[in-house]
Amino acid sequence: MVLAVRRGSSLRQTALRFGVSLATVQFWVARAKDLRLDRVDFADRPLGACRPANRVPRKIEQQVLAIRRQLKDQSTLGEHGALAIRQALLARRIKHCPSLRTIGRILLRQGVLDGRRRVRRPPPAKGWFLPEVAAGRAEIDSLDTVTDLVIKGGTQVTVLNCISLHGGLAQSWPQGKITAKIVVRLLLAHWQRFGLPAYAKFDNDLIFQGAHQWPDSFGRVIRLCLQLGVTPVFAPPREQGFQAEIEAFNGRWQRLVWRRHHHRNLAQLQQRSEHFTAALLARSAARIEAAPARRAMPEGFAFHPDLPLAGCVIYLRRTDQDGLVNCLGHRWKADRHWVHRLTRVEVDLSAGKARIYALRRKEPAAQPLLHTQAYNVPRKKFIE
Repeated sequence: MVLAVRRGSSLRQTALRFGVSLATVQFWVARAKDLRLDRVDFADRPLGACRPANRVPRKIEQQVLAIRRQLKDQSTLGEHGALAIRQALLARRIKHCPSLRTIGRILLRQGVLDGRRRVRRPPPAKGWFLPEVAAGRAEIDSLDTVTDLVIKGGTQVTVLNCISLHGGLAQSWPQGKITAKIVVRLLLAHWQRFGLPAYAKFDNDLIFQGAHQWPDSFGRVIRLCLQLGVTPVFAPPREQGFQAEIEAFNGRWQRLVWRRHHHRNLAQLQQRSEHFTAALLARSAARIEAAPARRAMPEGFAFHPDLPLAGCVIYLRRTDQDGLVNCLGHRWKADRHWVHRLTRVEVDLSAGKARIYALRRKEPAAQPLLHTQAYNVPRKKFIE
C-alpha cells in the first residue's frame, strides 16, 4: 500500500484496491514517513513498553501465589482468598503491598481462582413438559384472566385472554365479570371458529379447575375440554415459565389496548380489543398456517356437564420433602428420591389410573415414569 501511494496512486484509490479502509492506508503511510521500505517497522503492535509501568512486580506476584498455597494447606480456617492473602502480606510488612482488587486480578491472571462461573444452559423447547407439543406435533392453547381493571366511573372489567403456543393464535374477551359458564361460552365460540387444539393450559384458578375445598373436583371448564377431546393441563402453583406465553400476551394487551386509550365504557373497550386481536391474527397468518393442525368442532355438539367423566387431565406439580405429590386433594407417592422436583401427573379417567412422570429442565427429553396410582373416578352428579 505504501509503495502504491509513493508511485502516485491516491490514498482512496489504494484503499479500494486493497480492500481496506482509508484510515488504514493513512496509518501505514504515516508510519513509513520518508524512510526506505526495508527500514520501516511494519510490526503491527501497540505503541509503548511491552510491560505496563504500573504492573505489580513479578516478585510480588510470586509471593501472592506462595502465600495462597500456604494458607490453603496450613491455615486453621482454610481461608485463602484475596482478603486472607492481603492480611498475610500486611503481617509480613511487605513493602508496597498490593490492594485487595489487585490481588484478585493476580489470582485471576494466574488462573488459580476456585470459584466457578454459572453455566448458562439453553432453555428447553416450547412446551417441553408435553412431548407431543415439544415435538411440534400438537397445539396447546393457554388461557388466563386479567382482573382488577376499572373504567373511569366505576365499571369493573375482567379480561379472558387466550393464545396458542405454536401459532400465536390470540383472542381477548373483556367482560364485566368472568365465571365458569362465561368461559365455556367463549371457548365454544372460539374453538368453533378456529378449531380444537390437542391441549388447553390453565392456572389453578377456581374458574378453570373447580372448587378446591373438596377432593376430586372437576369444574365445568374441565368437563367441556374432556367432552371435546381436549386435554386440560394445569400449571404448577408458584412456578415461573410455564405460563410465559399467556402472561406475555396479558402484558401486551394491557400496554397496547388498556393503557393506550381512554375507554368511555365496556362496549368501546370490547370494540378496541376486537380490532387489536384482528390485527394480530392478520400479522400471524403465516405462523398460524404453519402450526400443528387443529381439529374441527364436532357437528351438533351440545355440552352436558353432568355426563360421566372420561379422558385425561394433566397436572404439573412439584413433590414435597417426602417425594409425595399433592393433587386433587390426595397425596400420591412419586419417588422418595425425587423430592422437591417437578412432575407431570396424568389422571386417566377412562382407565382409573394416575401416572406420575419426572420432569427436568436440564434433560427435557427424559421423562421417566415414577409411579402408577390407582384412582377412583368420582361418580357423583355435577352440581351447578
